[in-house]
Amino acid sequence: MSTIKAFNIFDILDYNNVNLDILTETFNVSFYGKYISKWPEYCISIKNHFGGFQGYLLGKVEGDKNNDDKKNWHGHISAITVAPEYRRQGVARFLMKYIEDVTTKYHNGYYVDLFVRPSNKVAVDMYKNFGYEIYQTIYQYYTGEGTRAEDAYDMRKSMARDPQKLLQRATGKTIKPADLEFN
Repeated sequence: MSTIKAFNIFDILDYNNVNLDILTETFNVSFYGKYISKWPEYCISIKNHFGGFQGYLLGKVEGDKNNDDKKNWHGHISAITVAPEYRRQGVARFLMKYIEDVTTKYHNGYYVDLFVRPSNKVAVDMYKNFGYEIYQTIYQYYTGEGTRAEDAYDMRKSMARDPQKLLQRATGKTIKPADLEFN
């Protein structure tokens, strides 16, 4: 049995089984605090019956809500991760469906997007299986000490507000991080 609850700042004390995984991007405490305080509807965790983390999601809504010409009001997944022992059990699918529902029902967004390392082929394939497409590539988005910079795929999935799925179609473009519309 699993428990789904709002992600809170104290959760960062207990999520090592998830965050120490090599495929998980980690952030500083202020990052988590900002998301929890500004976009609580997008921040959830799933715990097992012992209180251990199975996974969590941090997201936000961004864009110009009142500009129907831009059509850029959307949900963005900043972090989604599932503990290795809970993968391939539907946890990621639940988290993805959750953010899509929040984006559609609470914010009437056009699409949901996320950034992922192209080298994380398992995640890229999973997102494609969930209906996401590679919209564009972000040149050397991921950097780290002692590691070579890596590009990111900007993957998108259109929501009900974009019924023809125009906003998820691949552009074929490669852009620089500085050219991102939202950070």
